[in-house]
Amino acid sequence: MEHGLKTVKTPTSILFNQDKLFRKFGYDAVMKYKSLPSSEADSWYFFQNFKMKLYNTKVTSGMELKASNGKTLPALTVFSESLRYLKEHALNTIQEASFQIVCDQEEITWVITVPAIWSTAARQFMRLAAKEAGLISNMLSDKLIIALEPEAASLWCKQLPQEGFMADTSDKKKFEDSPGIQYIVVDCGGGTIDITVHEIQENRYLKELHKATGGGWGGNRVDENFIDLLKEIFSDGVWDEYVKKHPTELQNMMYNFSLQKCSSNREAVYIRCYYNLTRMAERKKEISHFFKKAKGVEWCDGMIKITYEKMKSFFDYSIKNIIRTLREILGKPEMTKVQYILLVGGFASSIILRDAISEAFGKKHHILCPLEAQAAIVKGAVLFGVNPNIVTSRVSARTYGLAVAEDFNAAIHDPSKRRVSKADGYVYCTDLFRKLVGIEESVDISKVSCYDFYPVEPDQTRALFSFYCTEKQDAQYVDEEGMEWLGSCTVSMPDTKLGRKRQLKVCIKFGLTEFKATCTDVTSKQSQEVVMDFLAV
Repeated sequence: MEHGLKTVKTPTSILFNQDKLFRKFGYDAVMKYKSLPSSEADSWYFFQNFKMKLYNTKVTSGMELKASNGKTLPALTVFSESLRYLKEHALNTIQEASFQIVCDQEEITWVITVPAIWSTAARQFMRLAAKEAGLISNMLSDKLIIALEPEAASLWCKQLPQEGFMADTSDKKKFEDSPGIQYIVVDCGGGTIDITVHEIQENRYLKELHKATGGGWGGNRVDENFIDLLKEIFSDGVWDEYVKKHPTELQNMMYNFSLQKCSSNREAVYIRCYYNLTRMAERKKEISHFFKKAKGVEWCDGMIKITYEKMKSFFDYSIKNIIRTLREILGKPEMTKVQYILLVGGFASSIILRDAISEAFGKKHHILCPLEAQAAIVKGAVLFGVNPNIVTSRVSARTYGLAVAEDFNAAIHDPSKRRVSKADGYVYCTDLFRKLVGIEESVDISKVSCYDFYPVEPDQTRALFSFYCTEKQDAQYVDEEGMEWLGSCTVSMPDTKLGRKRQLKVCIKFGLTEFKATCTDVTSKQSQEVVMDFLAV
């Protein structure tokens, strides 16, 4: 890392040149892009906070991402090149640290962490990007584990001392030594806030008690509010011109702000007003005049002073949403035993955020934050890689099922769903929804849901399984309102001798961070792990 700035985590930024070739990642990408002459910057591709682009959207393998200058590249290129860089960085670091021992690729298990509130398609997209980046050779490889960020943080926190976490002594009692303890993990990132609830089991393993919740209310929102304020102060087009002409300075100012935003003292914040912004503003009028109408902000001898109250207002949107969501969860009757709220992630180190959560929940709950809140996720990811079975059950975020066909029954089936087989006049109902797992149902990670299936046509040689999900408890048809098509898999059944009497068995594990399905043609006893495609358009 050329620019080791004061953060545990590197920013999610990547830079490609005009030929769409990868150049830099992290702070190096930010610095390089900002130092390009504007003529070049217009033809390069710079992406930041691009991880957010996989949240709350339909993720497909061919989707495009917009760079800062509006030009686009395939999302797969952006993500896979980031992973390729990280892979090489990791391998080089290991080699240097282990006196030039070269790792055999086959010996390495990679762990990629993702927000728990990401969709199945977004998780699969990361697996595809990992394959493109050369971390794994095929989509079914067990050399890649997708870990959920709040779960990883939970694994790290559960082996810290109960006494407030700030202590690093190992003789204190740890969470995991108290089976039955329940706690909420709030993972506060730059993009998303990710919330999960865990209970410690007898064997120190974890059970999830509530489906993963959260939203796009992370620390980046605070930065955006700060930028909006500057835009408001430096009116008359000064700000817009500054952004265009001096992006490097702006980047330094934002970096300075992001460090201050996560500060642990309750005081006014001073942000240095850089030379070019001062110069451009002075051309219009004396700089202090720009601050006349602004509330909670003043010009202070080359610095922009932001009062503590004003700073707090930048956090309103994030805090309001986090508190509302925590209230909803903690208000449920089955959550009455939750004693602790653990705050992790980079944004959690902000005193403003911690104060607000303490004020809202501190009377009934212990609120804890580990020393390096940002590193808890990556440290926990290592523990998860060592033992992915440590979270023994999860709560399904939705109702999942398959599209099936059955004998047509005029008393209960919609006539528009009636179909007749060309082969022998068999009458069946199509588009029926067969529920496999229900929303908010607790699913053991070792539990397998199996379903027997028979072909609709006697001579068909392949079967297509289409997966759907809904937030409703159940549904009759897959095209009802609120139903979402997730993806599909195809299974071949070449031997047609038994016609419709051929039996297929589909078995799915839902409790894992990714679905795993096996399909067996009972006739030929052939079994195959099937790749469910959640990334098709």
